[in-house]
Amino acid sequence: MAERMSTLRIWLILLLVPFTQFAVGDEPVKLRILSYNIHHAEGIDGRLDLQRIANVIREVKPDLVALQEVDQNVRRSQSVDQPAELARLTDMNVVFGANIPLQGGHYGNAVLSRFPIVKQTNHLLPNLADGEQRGYIEVTIEIPGVAEPLRLMATHFDHRPDERERLESADAINARAKDQPQQIVLLAGDMNAVPDSETMKRLGSTWTSASAVAMSTIPVTKPTRQIDFILYRPQDRWRVVDVKVLDESVASDHRPIFAVIELQPAE
Repeated sequence: MAERMSTLRIWLILLLVPFTQFAVGDEPVKLRILSYNIHHAEGIDGRLDLQRIANVIREVKPDLVALQEVDQNVRRSQSVDQPAELARLTDMNVVFGANIPLQGGHYGNAVLSRFPIVKQTNHLLPNLADGEQRGYIEVTIEIPGVAEPLRLMATHFDHRPDERERLESADAINARAKDQPQQIVLLAGDMNAVPDSETMKRLGSTWTSASAVAMSTIPVTKPTRQIDFILYRPQDRWRVVDVKVLDESVASDHRPIFAVIELQPAE
């Protein structure tokens, strides 16, 4: 009877999280990661359509999603709780990080997860010269079949030409990641910086980008620059299986970046 119940529990886990290859013993596990600046669900056609954003997300069957420019109960987006609604439409768990009060609600970042989120914190990033307040969500996630917890940091950096705030934000995130150097961590978001910028070089001292070559995400109609990234650490614990920019040019003013990465067993 006990053996039968154990088998049933395993099948239940597999049914609840159908898209992930779980680790068995010392085998690696693949994770599907998406980062998407959704422009509060307003497409370049001027249409506000959260279902369209959800469809883009569901199409690649992600395990973890970092979202930027998300509204919560904001008048311009019909006072909809976008994080909660996206969680419902994608059948995922959600965490929202409010960085700016806006039109009766809040504006910030969100994380969707197919796995249980066991801890969450929203951190405000440095704010220079009265810019928009930026931040990052830090979540701890339990992945079935993986003994150690995964930490995901999801962010959106300042957009202005002066790079000083982005550099300070990179320093803040690097410092946070280094407090537990051997922990498995992912960083995803809109960095508003191209791969050869000082900002990305500074992040590169601590993180490894899933995209070894530039993969343009903006302008959305004919992308020429990459400013959206998926990064990981420690470097020797991850292997990139696939990375691509999705062919979606209407739902937002950014294209989403998607990666399949493989977590290697700890030695």
